[in-house]
Amino acid sequence: MHAMQYAITLPADYDMRIIRHRVKTKGPLMDDFPGLGLKAYGIRERGVDRSPVNQYAPFYLWAGPEAMNRFLLGDGFRGVVRDFGRPAVQHWQGLFHRTGPASDRLPGAFSRRTETVPESADPATAIAHAVTLHEELAATEGVHSTSLALDPRHWELVHFTLWADAVPEEAGDRYQVLHLSAPGATGLGAGSQW
Repeated sequence: MHAMQYAITLPADYDMRIIRHRVKTKGPLMDDFPGLGLKAYGIRERGVDRSPVNQYAPFYLWAGPEAMNRFLLGDGFRGVVRDFGRPAVQHWQGLFHRTGPASDRLPGAFSRRTETVPESADPATAIAHAVTLHEELAATEGVHSTSLALDPRHWELVHFTLWADAVPEEAGDRYQVLHLSAPGATGLGAGSQW
């Protein structure tokens, strides 16, 4: 599993109805993309849920790198580049994925939180602790699914959780999910991935 996200920060006075319309018309095009586990079409709106910005920031979970590369070098991402410029794309190696009690419902939001593994910490111990927290989170009412991934270049963990309803304050940055494409969600595995 590979996690990926790019964020397009838009002007403070940007009409977010444009993004909503874009997702409504183009979102279903990814509903059967081979190798895609899931794509959560996330937005943040300035002043909503304490967001300081207007932002379009979809989050992806890929079954493998081939599908991720096919997307990044294909027509779908070319459309993003044509309309907004080429954003920096963050990606992480998957460490954990599990569905939660609300996996049968469409998620209304996702949270994303990053943390750096301190240089003084043993990475395996820090990751094992994070996995334990995700195991507990996966059993929480309202959780659609939760994932943990690692960028070993910067020793950064990303915590990603889809929520059926409200996102708890401590979960991290909150995004509204406008659409969920999940053609290969069942192939993302269950539990630790190492």
